[in-house]
Amino acid sequence: MRNNSISVIIPNYNGRHLLQQNLPSVLSAIENTGVDFEIIVVDDCSLDDSVNFLKLNYPAIKLIISEKNQGFSASCNKGIAISQKELILLLNTDIELNSDFFSTQFKYFELPDTFGVSSKIIGAKKGEIQDTARFFTFSGFKIKANYFFHLADENFLCPTAYLSGANALIDARKLKMMGGFDEIFSPFYYEDFDLGLRAWRTGWKCYYDPKSYCIHDHSSTTKNYRTRNWVKAIFFRNRFIVHAIHLSSIKFTGWIMQIVFIDLLFMWLGMKFYLYKSFIMFLSSRTKILESQQNLAILMKQNNSQKSINDVIRLMTEMVKGQDIIKGRN
Repeated sequence: MRNNSISVIIPNYNGRHLLQQNLPSVLSAIENTGVDFEIIVVDDCSLDDSVNFLKLNYPAIKLIISEKNQGFSASCNKGIAISQKELILLLNTDIELNSDFFSTQFKYFELPDTFGVSSKIIGAKKGEIQDTARFFTFSGFKIKANYFFHLADENFLCPTAYLSGANALIDARKLKMMGGFDEIFSPFYYEDFDLGLRAWRTGWKCYYDPKSYCIHDHSSTTKNYRTRNWVKAIFFRNRFIVHAIHLSSIKFTGWIMQIVFIDLLFMWLGMKFYLYKSFIMFLSSRTKILESQQNLAILMKQNNSQKSINDVIRLMTEMVKGQDIIKGRN
């Protein structure tokens, strides 16, 4: 096994209580590895006393203080930019790590095409499994990754559509080559989906490790932001954006028709008007979407890859061929 080194990057917004609760588990888990490490917390202009808490209790942590609230992607990217280790663990403040969290994950990075690996996520309140491996599928022209599964053979390397933004151990060189998260998705939602899809289309692989786990206090971070309908509007805007970036021109045309003549109509009948706000915000992002498309094309060309979403689906299918696949999150 390689003697990996790890940069832990934690974006924070008003998460003082979560830092106090979960940082001890992060330190315990990473100290158990015996590898060189650094912890970077990027404070996204918090209104609580997160910064003072960190300075007083964790002076060894590298602290980046943003003067303007910019959201998850931008915060992570600031940490990625100054990180100095071989691997990067992107971690939410609402995650508690198992003490042996890293012990089964290093093996994935012995493979030259590994982009990263995520662990099983267990709910803090009910102990339910929130996240396992996911598979890309199409619903009409919509890209989805809500097909949860895992393999009966836990020793078999299990692919996953993307790495959860809550916990993702990633090859630092590859992540920096990609430019980190695409900040078009700020403040949050779908940035991890897009990152995983970009990685697969570039020729790298994402894995799910069922033997490691973390505990997640779900949605304790996004609830700090404005109103519920505003959060929903951002969610669907970013869902529109990820389709615009990754669909071929033919499928994109079909997708637009599906959105306009089906989704928007039903949302109107259901008086869910936030979707219209999402669509307007999406249309106003055309210039940034074109830039994201161009950046992806350059990245794929640099890595001699021409993979479409269908190619990724076929590759993932081939990778689990012959395995006993268990559907769901149980």
